[in-house]
Amino acid sequence: MALKLLSAGPVVILIVLLVILTLSVPNFFTPRNISNILAQIAVIAVVALGQHLVILTRGIDLSVGANLALATVLGALMFRVTDNAFIVMGTMLLAGAAVGAVNGLVYVYGRLPHPFIITLATLSIARGLALELSIGHTTMRGMPATITAIGGGTSYGVPNSFFVVLAVAALVFVIARYVVWGRWIYAVGGQPDAARRMGIPVNQVLVSTYMMSGLCCGVGAIVLSGRAEAGSPLYGNLLELDTIAAVIIGGASFLGGRGNLGHALVGAVMIGVIRNALNLLNVNLYFQLIAIGVIIVLAVESDVLRNHLESRMRVKQAGALG
Repeated sequence: MALKLLSAGPVVILIVLLVILTLSVPNFFTPRNISNILAQIAVIAVVALGQHLVILTRGIDLSVGANLALATVLGALMFRVTDNAFIVMGTMLLAGAAVGAVNGLVYVYGRLPHPFIITLATLSIARGLALELSIGHTTMRGMPATITAIGGGTSYGVPNSFFVVLAVAALVFVIARYVVWGRWIYAVGGQPDAARRMGIPVNQVLVSTYMMSGLCCGVGAIVLSGRAEAGSPLYGNLLELDTIAAVIIGGASFLGGRGNLGHALVGAVMIGVIRNALNLLNVNLYFQLIAIGVIIVLAVESDVLRNHLESRMRVKQAGALG
């Protein structure tokens, strides 16, 4: 029961946070503001789902923000050629997956000691490409109507981007829970050497997780460019920090092999709620950056504490059974 309470910790914290903000922040718990929160967290949530898969394998993807920016720029450039929404969306998805594939392939077959190195490199490369391809424009206006409806429209008072998050989450959940590949991810993250001895294609699993992370960046690019009706090389700034914080706050571990995407979504909502509350209170933007940094530190420390407590509880449980 204690282990279950620990795993439910992020959900409990979110509920307590919502209650406190509802009672203390004016106009927080209103239909309009809740709709704003759902729209604001959509990009973080979608990209965090991909980041979650990478962290499950003991990795990290620092390139997600730059990857998203590059995808929006390529989508905006494609829009100048054709206003076909499917071609523009396909361009953004392909761009995101391509950067993810580079990350995975170089990390695995380049035998790098840690994915931090290649994803940091592609962060710089993708951002530089986005700036170069945008031809000096910080914002490239225009997107097909279908994309603007996905990113900025609503259905029954709920942002369409929220339904995109649900769709991506459902797909990732089915893959992770009911497809062999999903079980391989947990095995690779938990015990890589044991996974190899079991015959699991570890290299292919690792590459595929980075491609999935890149693909989620492409989906995030569709949502963000649709909401802003533009592409920009400046989009996605510090998105890597938000997504990593969301995943760790949600209960995943940097040690790999533990966590579920539901908790990753909880972490994304928590970040969005905190940012929204700070905006309603007219807190300075610079302080908001400080607050997110503090949250990341607390999230990592809570992961360490959670691992320690779980180890002690399991030892006591084993002793009691013995």
